[in-house]
Amino acid sequence: MQKSIPYMHFRGGSSKGLYFNAADLPTDEKARYQTVLAALEGAGLGDLRQIDGLGGGNSLSSKVAIVSLSELQSVDLQYFFIQGMMGKGRVSTVQTCGNILAGVVPFAIESGMIPATHPVTRAKVGILNTGGICEIIVQTPHGQVEYGGNVKIDGVLGTAAPIICNYLDTMGATCGQLLPTGNRMDVIDGYQMTCIDNGMPVVLLRASDFGLSGYESKAELDAMFELKQILEKIRCTISHHMNLGDVREQSIPKMCLIAPAQQGGLVTTRMFIPHVCHDAIGVLAAISVATACILPDTVAKGMVSLPKSGENAYSIEHPSGEMTVYLEQAENQQIQKSGVVRTARLLSKGIG
Repeated sequence: MQKSIPYMHFRGGSSKGLYFNAADLPTDEKARYQTVLAALEGAGLGDLRQIDGLGGGNSLSSKVAIVSLSELQSVDLQYFFIQGMMGKGRVSTVQTCGNILAGVVPFAIESGMIPATHPVTRAKVGILNTGGICEIIVQTPHGQVEYGGNVKIDGVLGTAAPIICNYLDTMGATCGQLLPTGNRMDVIDGYQMTCIDNGMPVVLLRASDFGLSGYESKAELDAMFELKQILEKIRCTISHHMNLGDVREQSIPKMCLIAPAQQGGLVTTRMFIPHVCHDAIGVLAAISVATACILPDTVAKGMVSLPKSGENAYSIEHPSGEMTVYLEQAENQQIQKSGVVRTARLLSKGIG
């Protein structure tokens, strides 16, 4: 017998996933993950196509958000992110997703979890995976979520209403400190790199050190099996120095090849997540990359194009365009706030 559970399907940023009210899922952790996998993959656990479930057959669409009201007065909602591990019949919860986060407040409003206010609704969301907090501002004229608008984000066709995401206290969210190894530069197997965690653990490496321009397409990079083997070896080695332990079955840290910007941005990126090249770049990954690029003496030294003094907008170029992130930096080089503009759209609802 199949069991009906209410859900909503949202595009959040350049990802999409299933959104559940935590109250509608089993409280037992193992049963909850089995339920989520059944929703994503159905009976076909391990099927890369996810043909028997609601997953999209891609890591960017095999995602789940579990949302609940917060028990803390300082936070309105709690968000727990689950990544379906493609073809492996299991999930990962060690990281979060900033794109899926963009749909959390619209979901909470649409499901009646929180009321909407005119003309915008503000809510602070506690990110349970990492302990961070994000203030999200959604356009809600006359108490209704507005999905239509003029904001264009690369990696998504068309335009939509802006959703402002201001990340608070994200430094070292997963690894414990902004520079997880304690160094601005590390060397593994002769390759220089910078390890950073401003919301997402990322390892930055120069594309040129691998004989690449850094402007290769996703398809070209996905076909470079030797390159991916080298990156995976580095990833599994450096992870122990980043307080992440054995990551062979995890999707973090992300591996990022960087090169000088081509379109006036801060830097060009090719992000691996972790074994295929990203069509674009994740929200928190972009924040971590930007942070590494503005710090002195990192692997990006001499490569980045910094904006004019006093400006805090940083354009991160990627295979399908760019993502602009906003960083507020204190005099001691600590990041006080990280912001991005995303969009979201409700795709469907399932009624239990």
